[in-house]
Amino acid sequence: MADHTSAATGSTEAGGLENLLVEERRFPPSPEFAAQANATADLYEQAAADRLGFWADQARELLSWSTDFTEVLDWSDAPRARWFGDGRLNAAHNAVDRHVEAGHGDRVAIHWEGEPGDTRTITYAELRDEVARAASALAELGVQTGDRVAIYLPMIPEAVVAMLACARLGAPHSVVFGGFSAEALHTRINDAEAKVVITSDGGYRRGKASALKPAVDEALERGDTPVEKVLVVRRTGQDVAWTEGRDVWWEEIVPRQGTDHAPVDVEAEHPLFILYTSGTTGKPKGIFHTTGGYLVQSAYTHRNVFDLKPETDVYWCTADIGWVTGHSYVTYGPLLNGATQVMYEGTPDTPHKGRWWEIVEKYKVSILYTAPTAIRTCMKWGEEEPGRFDLSSLRVLGSVGEPINPEAWVWYRRVIGGDRTPVVDTWWQTETGAIMISPLPGVTAAKPGSAQTPLPGIVADVVDEMGESVPDGSGGYLVLTEPWPSMLRGIWGDEQRFKDTYWSRFPGIYFAGDGAKKDADGDLWVLGRVDDVMNVSGHRLSTTEIESALVSHPTVAEAAVVGASDDTTGQAVVAFVILRGEAAAAASTEGAEQHIAELRAHVAKTIGPIAKPRSILVVAELPKTRSGKIMRRLLRDVAEHRAIGDVTTLADSSVMEQISAGMAT
Repeated sequence: MADHTSAATGSTEAGGLENLLVEERRFPPSPEFAAQANATADLYEQAAADRLGFWADQARELLSWSTDFTEVLDWSDAPRARWFGDGRLNAAHNAVDRHVEAGHGDRVAIHWEGEPGDTRTITYAELRDEVARAASALAELGVQTGDRVAIYLPMIPEAVVAMLACARLGAPHSVVFGGFSAEALHTRINDAEAKVVITSDGGYRRGKASALKPAVDEALERGDTPVEKVLVVRRTGQDVAWTEGRDVWWEEIVPRQGTDHAPVDVEAEHPLFILYTSGTTGKPKGIFHTTGGYLVQSAYTHRNVFDLKPETDVYWCTADIGWVTGHSYVTYGPLLNGATQVMYEGTPDTPHKGRWWEIVEKYKVSILYTAPTAIRTCMKWGEEEPGRFDLSSLRVLGSVGEPINPEAWVWYRRVIGGDRTPVVDTWWQTETGAIMISPLPGVTAAKPGSAQTPLPGIVADVVDEMGESVPDGSGGYLVLTEPWPSMLRGIWGDEQRFKDTYWSRFPGIYFAGDGAKKDADGDLWVLGRVDDVMNVSGHRLSTTEIESALVSHPTVAEAAVVGASDDTTGQAVVAFVILRGEAAAAASTEGAEQHIAELRAHVAKTIGPIAKPRSILVVAELPKTRSGKIMRRLLRDVAEHRAIGDVTTLADSSVMEQISAGMAT
């Protein structure tokens, strides 16, 4: 196996990105894994020969339709697509009922682990009955097909039940992450015109009961919302304010319902959910997805990217249902495929830093899907934590959320995967609905840090400023050139914003703001948001590649890089790094400057002098949202000595005070 090597290259096409790092390591699938894999190389050939026929086959194989479709795609009203438009189906029936009807009612659907250590095991038959009761309860509260329901819950089974109950009624759900403020909740409730809110008294986080209902009460107290009822799950038992006539306990209305609630058949293009993502203008964008195409691609990607064997695998996606990953790869994808999965309520370090690995050992998790930020955090904590547990059940590892540094990728495979598991580095977005670019674990010789190739049936490219495909070895803008089944159908209530945001930069081509490069083999490397590109002395540099170079140093666990104004170079590279446990303990004031000089030299050697950071600040933590994304705009504020912007979405807002104090010293 070759060592990690790198080199600097010259400029790319106008407006492209510098292609800096070269990764030589390869990890082909073992013959044993390839022999049993769901996906084979001929999937690419089938999809290339007849793309729409390929998707039609997936739709019929993976889903149950009450009315079969005769039309696969109508793209005549682009950019609004219609997939399987004359077909009819129900998402909840596909996720639970049909597995029970097929004789799999006794299979475990969810192993749920509460943060305090309480557990629940729910079979498909039990889940089906609970979804039917919850749907009947929502109907009793006035919810009809087409009404919107807001869901503001912690990671408890009722979160999945609530989503599927809405789907059973054909009532689009709008899940709002439980860490969002009352103001954020108010905005989303009003934009979606939600009729009912489903919440809980609270949830457990870092060993404490964290309240949720007060935020709902505050969001509704203005009196300008369309909400008629608030359905409240009792989780923590803490006291809550109560509005008679509006508030209803889940435990008082759901259990008394019957289990005979029939799923509502809806058209394939019927909206399934709205999910809000941050907008550059400040107003969140309500991305909405419809039923048929979204379910097809969620099931297809979950089955093939993770090589799921529903009879034997135990699957765990660590995402919260408040994010799209929790929609596609906790609620819909796994249940559509009849998987047994783990749900965990709390944080990875409560009550100890080995909690995740304890859960893997306990439930014999075989497929793990998590975020690069979580992987790098575990790197920072050291190998001793996972080393205390038996992780031999793991056979596939996945990463999601942002580009993964090659060194974090290799650590993940070596330490968590025992140096034997495939790692699937997946690229997709809230807007795409499901995975778009990823290795296939039984087919692809994996490259650490590369998402590699579009999945069979997906057409992606990297283009320059003019929308022309760039040659191998060059960088530019990551685009999707053909429609795909799980694509967003719009921004709720704002058709023009949908067109302007995603379809105006390159007419007829989808572009949502990510940069990428093609390596010499034509494989894709996602370089993060083009907003995060720095222009240093006329060179457009990706933050991702410089961060990767820093993390490749043995003392660095995590890094974030931003561009700051510079009189000489236009912009200069400023880096913030977290050191690994041993290095952090060893770092002293006397040795700090020497260590920083060593890191600057390491970047220059790994990438080239142009990428050498002007300054490096060692920090204890980086500013991250509760979903694990690094808030680089706040780091830019620090690097340019500006007032720190809005920190309300951070998991820990005190991090910025510590970083600012360090920058000032």
